[in-house]
Formats: sequence, C-alpha cells, structure tokens
Amino acid sequence: MIGIIDYGMGNLGSVSNAFRFLEINAKIITKKEEMDRCKSVVLPGVGAFGDCMNHLVEHDFAEAIINWVQAGKPLLGICLGLQVLFESSDESPNIPGLGILSGTVNRFDLPADLKVPQIGWNRVQQTQPDCPLFNEIDDDAFFYLVHSFYVAPTQPDIIAGTTDYGIDYCSCVWKDNLFATQFHPEKSQANGLQMLKNFNAWTKNRNRN
Repeated sequence: MIGIIDYGMGNLGSVSNAFRFLEINAKIITKKEEMDRCKSVVLPGVGAFGDCMNHLVEHDFAEAIINWVQAGKPLLGICLGLQVLFESSDESPNIPGLGILSGTVNRFDLPADLKVPQIGWNRVQQTQPDCPLFNEIDDDAFFYLVHSFYVAPTQPDIIAGTTDYGIDYCSCVWKDNLFATQFHPEKSQANGLQMLKNFNAWTKNRNRN
C-alpha cells in the first residue's frame, strides 16, 4: 500500500483520486504508526514552508519521514513536499526544513513580465535519463506547476529535471529511494498519471530487492 501523509495541510484529495483512477492501492494516513503498513509514502503539500514544517512536527511526522528515507524506503514528495526536504527556505527563514537534502529554497526574482507565482503548464527537461519515474514520458513533457519558490540543491547530481521560467531551475530531484517534484503529477493529466504509475512500479521493484 502507498501511504499519502495527512499532516493537516496538502492536496490530499487530488492525489488520492489520481491513485484511485489508476486502481493503485493508496490510503491517506494520519498517524506515523500507519507508515509501518506502507510500502512507500507520498508527501504532498500546498501553502507556506513554515506552516508545513510546524504541522509535520505537531503531527509527529517530521522525524518519522527522516527515519523512513534513511531506512531506504521509497518516498515521493510533491510541490511543498519537495521543498521541505531541504534545509531552509526564503519563505520562512527562521524555520528549518527536514534537512534530508542539502540546499535551500529560494524566492523567484524575475523580470516584471513573468508573474509570480508561476501558475500553469511548463516543460520539464530530464537530466537523469535512467530515472525510473520518467519511464514512457517524453523529455520536455509538460507538467502543471503552482509556486513562488524553487529548490536550489547543493548537490547537482540529485537534479532529475529542470524547468525554464526566467531561470533554469530544478523542478524535480531523485536520490536513491527519494523522488520529489515541484510540479503536480496528480494534476498533470497523462504525463502525471504515468509518473504515478511509475512510482508504484518503482516501489514494487525496490521492495523486491
């Protein structure tokens, strides 16, 4: 089973509905103890970095997520669920992130003709051709984004995809058992559904090994 972490804020309905449409066994979980029954977890998120971290701590998920990743179990982060994996964010300077990945979350500083937040469809250029989450997805495929901040990893080798919006920024990462996207697969129609199918297949493959 795939666990969709409910820590009090996030796009749970659309993520859950996407897995249901694909007939993939996924369940919203509200307690860290429920993670024990899961083969993989999804960390969704919308809203502010600081609020997200506070909710994760209050719901006892922060340490559980760190332990999960350190144990080599599959995790998919989505949007804010990508950002909180890093050490800090311009959005909430005094609140540390999970620190699973090294780097920061930066605010877009763009020309006036580019609106912030970025809302809508944009291309993702794949930078790791062997990334299993992009199986059967064309390079430069379109995905749906809504965000004012972007991640800046200090380790370039974890960048799995980039997007051009005034700057060429990291829009997804892949490191061992962790994959996370700035875009919303659950709202990205065929490409996004294929990515969720790939995550399910990747989960099954990792659990066999």
